[in-house]
Amino acid sequence: MQVVRAMAYKETFWMACDSTEQLRAEYGPFHTRAEAEAEAHKLGFSYLLRYEHLLDENEEILEVRCIFLELPGAAVAEASAISLHTRCATCGASATHDKAWRAEVWADIHEFEHSRHLVRLFEHARGKGLKEIGGWRG
Repeated sequence: MQVVRAMAYKETFWMACDSTEQLRAEYGPFHTRAEAEAEAHKLGFSYLLRYEHLLDENEEILEVRCIFLELPGAAVAEASAISLHTRCATCGASATHDKAWRAEVWADIHEFEHSRHLVRLFEHARGKGLKEIGGWRG
């Protein structure tokens, strides 16, 4: 007698992440690699993380696989341990900066062009994630 097992279904989603370490910042999920890669570039992240869930016929998770992909230019991004990120709390516009003065100039221009918008500043350290810098303009 031969037992026929139903085919497992594979569900895949993507995350942008800053490192392969256990304490990493992850952003997502995204349905496609291209979406995750675009967001990783915006955030200055060097890696993508592909999650694969193998599901049974009842959509119960049988197995989880995690695959890290290093983006081109990741070695350059890792050379600078800290990067700065500005994000408008009102509209969500964001940018990445290598110098504090560039972050402030971006914030000044954005808030000038969009009255009543508020830009926040975050520091990103590899393996530690994003940390908001409060009172950075006051």
